[in-house]
Amino acid sequence: MSKAGVSYEQVKIFGAAVRIFHWLRALSIVALVATGFYIAWPFVVGSASTDVLVQGWIRFSHLIFGFILCAVTLARAYLYFFSKNDIERRSLQDVLNYRSWIIQIKSYFWMGHLDHKGVYGPLQYMTYLMISVMAFLICISGLILYANIYHEGLGGALWGVASWCTELLGGLAQVRIWHHYITWVFIIFLVIHVYMAVWMGIRFKHNSVDSIVSGYDYHPEKH
Repeated sequence: MSKAGVSYEQVKIFGAAVRIFHWLRALSIVALVATGFYIAWPFVVGSASTDVLVQGWIRFSHLIFGFILCAVTLARAYLYFFSKNDIERRSLQDVLNYRSWIIQIKSYFWMGHLDHKGVYGPLQYMTYLMISVMAFLICISGLILYANIYHEGLGGALWGVASWCTELLGGLAQVRIWHHYITWVFIIFLVIHVYMAVWMGIRFKHNSVDSIVSGYDYHPEKH
């Protein structure tokens, strides 16, 4: 395709599974933040009738989206290591190359253009790695809290490990505090992530939001 006299090459970078899991994770995080803050501070008061269990429905929604986030976190880890498309794994080459760091940092100051082996630059890769670790930790802390409340079924099966982790982390109150702190990491990340995704599309005309929707990216053809 051609834009303003410049020819662009269409490149498939994200498969359907990666795109679906991305939006499921985004939906889960937003829903978990909203319901989590409500659980911590119930700012909507239901009617006096016992048939209207506002807190109960909010907690139920929090659990559903929490398990979705757990499933997506495991699925994305599997895809990273075992997917046939190695474009994410190739990004590690740039992380280990100091020149790639300089190129990406300079590009953020409007000097030069991006040039990396995989789909992410080194700074993006490390940021996404950090948020993946945070996703794993918030899932673990969430399952610990779950097992401390629900003692049958899955909660009962997890109780042995959860009780050990609770003691290791300094008690149930401390687990809740860490769960809350990691939530703020996600809130800050979401704001920066959305801004940078839009900025990248404006600055470089590729690596933008539409890539995670369509799966395709567009690069200027080299002649």
